[in-house]
This record gives sequence, C-alpha cells and structure tokens, in this order.
Amino acid sequence: MNSIPYGRQHITDDDIAAVNAVLRSSHLTQGPKIGELEEAFARYVGATYAVAVANGTAALHLCCMALNVGPGTRVITTPITFSASANCVRYCGGEVHFADIDPDNVLLDPKAVRSLLESHPKGYFSGIIPVDFAGYPVDMAAFRELADEFGLWIIEDSCHAPGATFVDKNGVTHRCGDGSLAELAIFSFHPVKHIAAGEGGMITTNDKELYHHLLRLRTHGITNKPEELTQPYPDEPERGGWYMELQELGYNYRLTDIQAALALSQMNRVDAMLDRRRELAARYDAAFSEAATSGLPIQIIVPPAGIGHAYHLYVIQTPDRKGLYDSLRTKNIFAQVHYIPVHLMPYYRQFGWKPGDFPHAEHYYAQGLSLPLFPTLTDDEQNYVINQVLGFLHVKSFINPN
Repeated sequence: MNSIPYGRQHITDDDIAAVNAVLRSSHLTQGPKIGELEEAFARYVGATYAVAVANGTAALHLCCMALNVGPGTRVITTPITFSASANCVRYCGGEVHFADIDPDNVLLDPKAVRSLLESHPKGYFSGIIPVDFAGYPVDMAAFRELADEFGLWIIEDSCHAPGATFVDKNGVTHRCGDGSLAELAIFSFHPVKHIAAGEGGMITTNDKELYHHLLRLRTHGITNKPEELTQPYPDEPERGGWYMELQELGYNYRLTDIQAALALSQMNRVDAMLDRRRELAARYDAAFSEAATSGLPIQIIVPPAGIGHAYHLYVIQTPDRKGLYDSLRTKNIFAQVHYIPVHLMPYYRQFGWKPGDFPHAEHYYAQGLSLPLFPTLTDDEQNYVINQVLGFLHVKSFINPN
C-alpha cells in the first residue's frame, strides 16, 4: 500500500488549465480573478461581501485590525485550534484568554465562555474567536447571544468548515461564514483544506464599513478611490490618476490571480468534494461505532441532526494515541494530531497558562488522532486504514481487557 497522509490536495487538468490561462494573461497579482473568486465565495457561503487575502492567518490578523484590537483588548478563544486563532490577537498587542471545550464535540464551550465572562466586570472582554474545529460548526447562535449580552464582537474561524451548516432555534439553516451571526468569518485555502490555492484565505462579512476597511488593510492601508480620499485638494493641486493615499498602516496581504484562478477552479467541484468527505466520514462512523459498541477503546464524534459537518478532519480518541500513531506509521498511514493545546505552548505559558487549566481540552489532546480524510482517498485505502486501526485496538484490548 502506498503511503496515505492525513490530508492531500486534489489538482485536476481543469485546475492546471485555469492557472495556465492566468500565466498567459497580463495579470499575475491583483487581476480580475480576485474579484471573481470573492463574488463566487460570498455567494457560496451566503455572505454579502468577501475579501481574498494571502492566507488564513492574514485573514485573522486583518480582522483583528479592522475591529481595533490593541493593547488592553481581551479576546476569548479555544485552546484546541491552530495557534493563529490566538496569535492574531497578539499581533495587535491584545490579550488572549482561553475557555475550555465541550468534550462532546471538541468545540469552544459557550457555558465555559459565559462563566469566564461572568467572572469579570462587564466590558473587560472585547471579543470571541470560536473555531469550527474539524469542520463541526460551532453553536454560533449561542455565541451571538453572549456577544449581544456582554457587548462583544465575534470572528468565526471557519478555516475547517466551508460548506458546513447548522440550524438555529428558529429552524433557520445557516452556512458557516454567512455573516448573520458574526461580524467577520475567515477561511483558508491551504492545500489540505476544502479549496486548495497553494496558500490563500478569505474573509466574509455583511458589514459594508468593515468590508471597505479590510480592502485597504490588505493593501498597505492605501486607497485611490475618490470617495475615500481625505487629503484636502489644495494640498495636491495637480492631483491626477496616479494619486493615492496611505491612510493607515496596513500590510501586503494580497492574494495573486494565479492562486485565485486555482481556487475558482476548485470551487466548481467544492460540493462534490464535500459530499465525498461526508461519505468517507460515514464509512468511518459505521466501522468505529461498531467497534466502540463491542468494547474496543475508541471514541468518535457523530454530530446530531441539524449539523452539516464539513469534515476537514476525521478525529478519533483512544487512550493509547501514541501507540496507535506509531503503529500506523509503520503501515505507511500518516495520521496527525490536531492540536497541541495552545495554552501549553511555550510562548503562551509565559502569560501564566499551565497544565490543568483546561481539563477537557487537555484530555482530548491526550487521546485525539486525525485519520486520513480527503476526497481522493479510495475505498480500498480507507478500508486499509480502518483495518489497521481496528487491528491495533483489538491487540490492545486483548492485552488490557479492563
């Protein structure tokens, strides 16, 4: 059996042709494909506006800048995420605070966030960054209620969840990033994500002012739009078509037309790839639910009705995670761990975080393992993965029957 990674991009002849067309055009950086991608992506998730940027981390950073995060700003996020979900606050000089996860779904727990909010004076915190971990959409309606009650903004980190859906208490179905419950949402176009552009990211919002602010911030804080210019005309008596203003300190966080063309081509089959992810997850569910019922040491997360999981990752939990990880590697199966809790990273420990602060997150980390899941994973390859996992668990169960 060839090596099987936990994730893999899927590049077709159509993707290559789309990129080649841009390479033969007159635009390589900010050309027409950027706007086409932004329009297509906003339409896909149901948001009013979309802003394409260099990567998901850049998207988070720009969101924090647009929301005026700075020294004295305190933001709550989950310890189970890639560090960028917290780092973006630090880039702006803000303070990161963590709350524990719900062990039933590994998502930031609204109850834990409420407890944290109620333990401090109102106004102490400014915002929340919940994360749609593994593709499981967070309870955005619950976070919106908290945000409204405590005067907070929300950035939804949806890097794992394009196409994911949930139903609110009024029976309304929402797509992650549709702008109805969060001020801003962000996505990633990293190769192992649902839409691969090499690198790349997207911000979605329904707020026109934030949208225009983000457009400036991704391009150094510069604008040349007549309606946005602020310099009095007499200061520039010969103002011409070259005129532009650096209005604030921004960054070069632009996406290229090359990347946009690849992402656009991938969007032509994004639903088919999402369907395949869900099909593979259902096959894993069937195998491992039966194993758990028979007493094998494995736990999986099966979302309830009303949750449209996007399955960026398929995560199992087992007590001997390290043993299983090592065993699979000897079989050419390269599972991965997502994630080491952010509060346990050396950088964040300097702020006083320590083991034991978030027991649910730390318990999950000790047992969580992401198995191979990507649209081109074949049934035979998946059967091989399942058999190797179950074979290891059977042996462990025989050795340690209790």
